[in-house]
Amino acid sequence: MSLDFKILQTHGTARRATMTLPHAAIETPVFMPVGTAGSVKAVPQHLLEELDTRIILGNTYHLYLRPGHDLIRRMGGLHRFMSWPRAILTDSGGFQVFSLNELRKVSEDGVEFRSHLDGSTHFFSPEHSMDVQIALGSDIAMAFDECTEYPADYARARRSLDLTLRWAARSKQHFERHKHERPWPEALEGRTPSLFGIVQGGMYKDLRRESAERLVELNFPGYAIGGLSVGEPRALTREVIAETLPLLPADKPRYVMGVGYPDEIAEYAAMGVDMMDCVLPTRAARHGLLFTSEGRLNIKNRQYAEDQGPPDPNCGCLVCRRYSRAYLRHLMAAQEPLSAVLNTLHNLAFYLDTMSRVRQKIESAAPDR
Repeated sequence: MSLDFKILQTHGTARRATMTLPHAAIETPVFMPVGTAGSVKAVPQHLLEELDTRIILGNTYHLYLRPGHDLIRRMGGLHRFMSWPRAILTDSGGFQVFSLNELRKVSEDGVEFRSHLDGSTHFFSPEHSMDVQIALGSDIAMAFDECTEYPADYARARRSLDLTLRWAARSKQHFERHKHERPWPEALEGRTPSLFGIVQGGMYKDLRRESAERLVELNFPGYAIGGLSVGEPRALTREVIAETLPLLPADKPRYVMGVGYPDEIAEYAAMGVDMMDCVLPTRAARHGLLFTSEGRLNIKNRQYAEDQGPPDPNCGCLVCRRYSRAYLRHLMAAQEPLSAVLNTLHNLAFYLDTMSRVRQKIESAAPDR
């Protein structure tokens, strides 16, 4: 058993499903908190469990550089290393290598890049990305791809897509050959990780269509829409998602990478997206931006200095049940580390609750299947 995806209800283009992975059963649509270096910043794993987080995202590039995938394999895999018993999705490292810009050199074989930590030289091929992700032991791995920048002219997007499609085939071939080498305990014997393909093609409709069609021919167990949130207007992001979703198999999970604000992820879920991730709730929290049912709240503002109300009066998270806006503002002003912890807990709860409400809406609106 690797991945089992069952659609329970549909309402228009939205769908509610269960996705059973080796380490957890997940209800979709789902938001996945980002745990870049084996940690969702500022939040310990037991509190993620209290938020009912079922799956988090780990970053192949960062974990490869530090502490190293071989060390993590020797420690029993990323789940055991970070004491996280539930599901993990790892990205391929392609987006991080893309973001290095002047520190990378792309060829047919892969990407040579210099570490942002110490300038040392490294090389990622599709095969090596698969080896690293298998060593990490994630439930879902991602095919190695080149993320096309925005703006990119048609010729550039064409070359990039062709390369990504060749890399996708190489990723799948190598992954299928070696996926049983994952460092999981005997209790998970017989279960294997899954590999998702990534649709690229810049902002060009015909390239996105070709990418989707050729990836579907490779028969991945799930598909992601990548190359978004790279500087394009939000309206264009939505347009690309809307045009790409119908091209992907309806009976397999569909994942949009790196999006977005709470209202956006709710909208994408209504369009038929099953999985989403974004650093926004954690990153914004560290800068004092809270997401609430009444809109975005900058807790650093002076107006909250004596506000005894909760961050969000309509939120039942552990932060809103206990702490005032005045206290959270004080923590920010005093630069107390607890500020990042509490702000992040609230923002993650808000994102996870947003998806829970979407699932409930689909369930209540749709007839039983």
